[in-house]
Amino acid sequence: MTDTAPLTILWFRRDLRLSDHAALTDAAARGPVLPVFVLDPIFESLGAAAKMRLLLSLRALSQDLEARGMRLVLRWGAALPVLQELVAESGAEAVFWSRAYDAPSVARDTEVKTAFKEAGVQAQSFTGALLFEPWSVETGQGGPYRVYTPFWKAVRHRDVAACLEVPELSGPADWPVSDDLEAWALGAQMRCGFEVVAGQVQAGEADAQAKLACFLDTRVDAYKAKRDFLNAAATSDLSDALTYGEISPAQMWHGGQRRMQDGAAGAEHFLKEIVWREFAWHLLWHYPAMDRENWREDWGQFHWHENASDPFFVAWCQGRTGVDVVDAAMRELYVTGKMHNRARMIVASYLTKHLRMHWRLGLQWFEDCLVDWDPASNAMGWQWVAGCGPDAAPYFRIFNPDTQAEKFDADGVYRRYWLDPNADGAQAFMQAIPRSWLPVFETPVQAPIVALKAGRDAALKAYEDFKSQ
Repeated sequence: MTDTAPLTILWFRRDLRLSDHAALTDAAARGPVLPVFVLDPIFESLGAAAKMRLLLSLRALSQDLEARGMRLVLRWGAALPVLQELVAESGAEAVFWSRAYDAPSVARDTEVKTAFKEAGVQAQSFTGALLFEPWSVETGQGGPYRVYTPFWKAVRHRDVAACLEVPELSGPADWPVSDDLEAWALGAQMRCGFEVVAGQVQAGEADAQAKLACFLDTRVDAYKAKRDFLNAAATSDLSDALTYGEISPAQMWHGGQRRMQDGAAGAEHFLKEIVWREFAWHLLWHYPAMDRENWREDWGQFHWHENASDPFFVAWCQGRTGVDVVDAAMRELYVTGKMHNRARMIVASYLTKHLRMHWRLGLQWFEDCLVDWDPASNAMGWQWVAGCGPDAAPYFRIFNPDTQAEKFDADGVYRRYWLDPNADGAQAFMQAIPRSWLPVFETPVQAPIVALKAGRDAALKAYEDFKSQ
């Protein structure tokens, strides 16, 4: 590498890793690299738990770079002026980044690319967040798939590029000044819950790779059979690492493929779940309002309650509905920043059908509380359960929480862990919640706020009224 090799800014976003990173690999092949993360309005708008998780991921990435003699330069502000300032300070001739697919990020990236190209600075985006670009998967008639199973069949035998190793890295001769990560106070909104939730998180690329290896070695064989059981610890637990790009979907895909070839019974189902996430992102790319509006336009006429101050919605958020499995799941969310996928379906069904609250209210609460918040998966999941989304479960398919609990928590271990006042989970929940919530917990919930049969009957009546309009 010569001293005259061009400097490239590597703009990190939701790709906080060094391996299987096409933008970083190409930047390193050109010459020295200036790693940058910008706390722009898109990241500033994240919910409390998501911001806290971002903090932990940035800490880990900084340490990984420092171990290689590099630094992560942090700047706050709108992306374009911040990057323009860094180009002027460093003399960088190019800015590389990994592609994003949600509407706000696409608009931001288009603005950045256009401005730099007009200024004669190379600006280039790379793949890395998905297995396949959304515009590359079409039905036989053209256009995007709207149903998952045909989508899976269309992509399951497609080639996925081999994963890239960590490239040899060198930095600039003079490093620009960086903001102080801790001064950004990304965990401040968590208040008393910060230590509780942060203690549940394993952040960084090394931990993500270790989790994947452990899952593939010890749990993938039983994945399909056990993944729905609430206390089974049968999943990969990689959702937050995937959200922040500490691991790539291709790394997970190739690992799953190897185990499928070895004969692991649950490996193909693991691959299907990776593609379910892919499907969500392809849909959000083609229908960019999916995270805000009913995907099925006629559902705009359906009557959901939309008041976030509604006592039923508040009780749901606080895990005080009187339905044990719902309350246990909502408390799991508040302590861990995650929720078992089966539990997510149960609580979403209860909110949108038994309580008839708008799915957007649930989506927004998850957005604030999830460390693995993903705009595409979150939106598709909520609309799927509510009945108004792509490839959705019919509205009249109403989860019975008690039946679900009997099937997937037959011994009651999951519910007791989160609801028994003497259990570790319940005690952690009381430590994590806002102090303003404490008075309501002085009085135990004696009965469900909405009885299951009455809630189901009311939901079906509302659906009949809607269909008869």
